[in-house]
Amino acid sequence: MTEPSIDLEGRRILVIEDSPVVASFVTSVLTDLGCTVIGPAPNMAVARELVESGEFDAALIDVYIRGERAFPLCDKLGERRLPFVLTSGYADWQVPEKWADWPRLQKPYLLEGVRDALKAALAR
Repeated sequence: MTEPSIDLEGRRILVIEDSPVVASFVTSVLTDLGCTVIGPAPNMAVARELVESGEFDAALIDVYIRGERAFPLCDKLGERRLPFVLTSGYADWQVPEKWADWPRLQKPYLLEGVRDALKAALAR
C-alpha cells in the first residue's frame, strides 16, 4: 500500500475512546506523530459535544463507547466532511455500509498503523 503524502504535524485529532489505557496510549502515539490531541472523549456525551465543536482535522473513534455504538458520530462527521478512523478491539466488528470503506484499526495497534490510517482518512 502506498502511503499518502499527508503531513500529520500540527493536525488536531479528536480521540473518542472509553478505555483510559488505550486513550493514554493513543494520545502518546499522536503526540509522537506531531499531532495535537483533542479529548480524549471517554463517553458519548463528551464525544457529541466535541464533534459538534468541529475544531479538529480528523477523529479516531472507538466503535463501542461504554456499550453504545458510535456510528451516529460518524454521521455527524460525514455531514461536516470531517475524516475519521474507526477502531475496535473486537475481532468481528460490523460497520454500516456507508462507512465500510473508511480506514479502520484493529486494537491493539502500533504507531505505524495509526499514522497510515490517519493519512488515508485525511487523503479522502
